[in-house]
Amino acid sequence: MNSSTVNAVSYLIGTLIDLYIAAVLIRLLLQWVRADFYNPLCQFLVKVTNPVLAPLRRVIPSIKRLDTASVVLMLALEILGVWIISRLGSTPMNFQQIVAFSAIKLLMTLLMTYFFLIIASVILSWVGRGMQHPVIPLVYQLTEPVLRPFRRVIPPIAGIDLSPLFALIAIRFLILLLGW
Repeated sequence: MNSSTVNAVSYLIGTLIDLYIAAVLIRLLLQWVRADFYNPLCQFLVKVTNPVLAPLRRVIPSIKRLDTASVVLMLALEILGVWIISRLGSTPMNFQQIVAFSAIKLLMTLLMTYFFLIIASVILSWVGRGMQHPVIPLVYQLTEPVLRPFRRVIPPIAGIDLSPLFALIAIRFLILLLGW
């Protein structure tokens, strides 16, 4: 295959796997915060991820509140995606490199998800107070566990909550620390 075909196929495979991993990750986070699963977005995520997660849950038990089947699925999909793209590329990685890169990439996905969720919550706090969209309460539910520790340390100043700013700084610091 020529390089443009390899690039196109790598892009397509990577994007499809990343989208499914994002769906599983958001479902896992929604379970973690005990979101309302009657919400239409939650129902969508359940229908998209259940065909793969339901059989895995029979084999892989949860550890307390952590759905380990979701974590194993995300890691396995990430490893598969990195392995396929590595084989299509000019310098394939060995298995240890693939696993390490996959774990870091999965952690980066989590950090970037929270980065954009916090930005969305800030924008919604400015313009979306009266809106009744079903995604809005989910954004607040997802970001609250990350923002709560910052709110304990940094009180509002003149009625302005600076915790999202410091949370974004901390997330960006972690991203840079991981070398991304």
